[in-house]
Amino acid sequence: MSEADTVDPLPYSPSEVAQVFGERWNETLVKAYHWMVLGRAFDARMQALQRQGRIGFYGAATGQEAVNVSAGLVSRAEDWVFPGLREQLVAVVRGFPLVDYAHSIFGDARDPARGRQMPCHPTARRVHYVSMSSVIGTQISQAVGLAYALRLRRDPGVSLAFFGDGATSSNDFHAGLNLAGVLQLPVVFVCANNQWAISVPVERQTASTTLASKAAAYGIPGRRLDGTDFVAVYRELGVALRDARSGNGPTMLELLTYRMTPHSSSDDPTRYQPADWARRAVRLDPVARLERWMTEHGALPERLRSRLRSDAEEAARAAVRVAEETPPPGPDTLTEDVYSSVPSRGAPEAG
Repeated sequence: MSEADTVDPLPYSPSEVAQVFGERWNETLVKAYHWMVLGRAFDARMQALQRQGRIGFYGAATGQEAVNVSAGLVSRAEDWVFPGLREQLVAVVRGFPLVDYAHSIFGDARDPARGRQMPCHPTARRVHYVSMSSVIGTQISQAVGLAYALRLRRDPGVSLAFFGDGATSSNDFHAGLNLAGVLQLPVVFVCANNQWAISVPVERQTASTTLASKAAAYGIPGRRLDGTDFVAVYRELGVALRDARSGNGPTMLELLTYRMTPHSSSDDPTRYQPADWARRAVRLDPVARLERWMTEHGALPERLRSRLRSDAEEAARAAVRVAEETPPPGPDTLTEDVYSSVPSRGAPEAG
């Protein structure tokens, strides 16, 4: 059995793919594959560096690349992204340099947050990517607030709120979806359901048949789809963004994925996941599924595949090399972005 035979094929003909991406569909798929293998290569390198003690923390998005690359490609510059833990690749696809993401992980002098934020929590204002918080679900209500601001300013942008299955149990999930539904705001809720909230399986989160079905209680359409299928995710995100942009209100998408790595570098999934979890996840590897389809339909010749993978590895190495050579933030940056004018410490009183 070949490696390709261990992966579930994508269920499309070239004509069906062309209906989603247009006549130049092969160019879009090559671009998507480029970003997906870059994200995979960077994740692998960061996890290795964390184990070597060269960075302090990392949360990989391995298995979620179809979601992140689709969102980066189908969204517009005027849209705003409110991420969960695993959407950094969305920012990179939208124009955030990989080396700047590396700077944020190392917390060095070129980190936009001046080393004050946790690794994997970058901020990228120029591509409308808002730094996440590790508090679960808070980005949902923040995205709704910004969507309301966009409405008031008559701005054509849309808010994209990303969160995991565990966040659907948070107060902000209720508050955010409720207000968005009442006001019919331009926001798309994207639940990347990787089926584990750290060690808690999704069936312990809710008695609902699906997470997408929760949207109905707020008067919002909810759809569940295969989050490892790049074509399906791109198509449905495009529809949801178009509806929000045209004044038809919010949508919630539940994208079913498989977490292919630990929750973070602080986690050991072998203590709670079924023994066959890795095997099931590999069959639905989004990168391998897209690669198999492209190869079978002549869109990814071996020379191109090898070059894209080699380029991804080199880009990841180069970003790390620059970040590791960058010194930490200097003491003089302690009050940058804190005060509009730095207060004088004054001289100590005599006696």
